[in-house]
Amino acid sequence: MTGLRGKTAIVGVGLAGLGAAPGWSPIEIMAESVRRALDDAGLGLADVDGLFVSSSTQAMPTITAAEYLGIRPNYFGGTMVGGASFEAHVLTAAMALEAGLCNVALIAYGSNQRSAAGKLVATIEPQVNETVYAPRQPITAYALATARHMHDYGTTRTHLAEVAVAARAWAGLNPRAFKRDPLTVEEVLAAPMMSDPLSRLDCCLVTDGGGAVVMMRADAARDRPKNPVYLLGAGGAHWHRQIAMMPDLTVTAATQSGAAAYAMAGLGPEQMHMVELYDAFTINTILFLEDLGFCAKGEGGAFVSGGAIAPGGRLPVNTNGGGLSCVHPGMYGIFLIIEAVEQLRREAGERQVADPQTALVHGNGGTLSCQATCIFGTEAALTA
Repeated sequence: MTGLRGKTAIVGVGLAGLGAAPGWSPIEIMAESVRRALDDAGLGLADVDGLFVSSSTQAMPTITAAEYLGIRPNYFGGTMVGGASFEAHVLTAAMALEAGLCNVALIAYGSNQRSAAGKLVATIEPQVNETVYAPRQPITAYALATARHMHDYGTTRTHLAEVAVAARAWAGLNPRAFKRDPLTVEEVLAAPMMSDPLSRLDCCLVTDGGGAVVMMRADAARDRPKNPVYLLGAGGAHWHRQIAMMPDLTVTAATQSGAAAYAMAGLGPEQMHMVELYDAFTINTILFLEDLGFCAKGEGGAFVSGGAIAPGGRLPVNTNGGGLSCVHPGMYGIFLIIEAVEQLRREAGERQVADPQTALVHGNGGTLSCQATCIFGTEAALTA
C-alpha cells in the first residue's frame, strides 16, 4: 500500500479566470491556467508528455486539450467521475510517472459555467430511478442526504450554517475569492430555501475558472524552482451513481477512499494540518469530516460549531473559501489540490495556515457518488 508514497510531487500550479471571465471559452481558461502552472514549474509545453483532463463540456477532453495546446502525450487519462476526477487523476498520474510512462504530467480543467449558463446545470444523463419524481438535481439529492442526517443524528440547520460562515471567513482572507463579504449564521438561515432543508447559502457558487497542476517524479521535482509538494497517499471509491441507489444516505465512499489514502501515507486524520473538502453543499463538509475520521458518525454538526473549522479554529478546513465562497465552475476538485499546494509552500498570504506539513484533499463527484482522497506533504513530512 505504501509503494507510491513520496515517489511523485507537484512542482507547479496555476489558476485562471476565477469568478467571471466573460468572452473566454472553457478551453481558453484551461490553457491560461496551464501556462501559469508551467511557468510556476519552470517548464514549457514541450516538456509535457503526460496529460490528464476532465471536462463538463467536452466529450473527449484529453484529445481536445492536446490539440489546442500542441501536445502529443505518451500517456493520457480522461477519467470523468465529476468533481472528484482531478484527485483521481493525481493517483493515475503518480502511477504513470512511477512506471516511466511519462516524465511531466499535466492535470488541467477549465469552465465558463457562470458566463455561459449562469446557473447550476443538471446532468443530461437520465437517472431512471429518479426522473419520474422530477428532482432538481443535484440539489435535490444533497437535500435528501441532509434531511436524513438531521433525522438520524439531530443535525440542525444552524450546524449547516456554521459551515457556510466558516467558508466565508476564509474567503474574506483570500483576494481571489468570489464572495468575501462577511456572513452570519442568521443570514444563512434566512436565505431563500432552494430544496428543503438547504437554503441558497447552503449551496455552492456558480463561477468561471480553471486550474492546472504539474507533477514529476520526486528526484526530478527537487530540481524545480519551487519546493515540491509530495503525494503521500491516495485512494478512490464509488458505490452508486443515482442517489436513489446510495446504500446509506449518511455514509459516503469517503470511508473507503480515505482509508486507502491513510494506509498509503502511513498517517491518520490526527496528523493532518489542514483539510480541503469538496463543499458543493454545506452537508458535504459534515459528511466528509465524519467519513474521513475527524469525528464520529453523527458528530459532524457539533464538530464544526463555534468556529472550529474557521480561521483560528482547531482544524483549518477549506482555507481558500471553498466551493461555497471562493470558486465553483462546475467541477471544483482541482482547486482543492491547488489550495493545498499553495498552503504547503507557504504562499497563501493572509489565510496562511501556521507551519503546515500535511494536507488532506478530498474530491466528490456526482450526487455523493464518487469519492477520491489525496494526502500531500512537505519534505519534512516525507522524511518524518
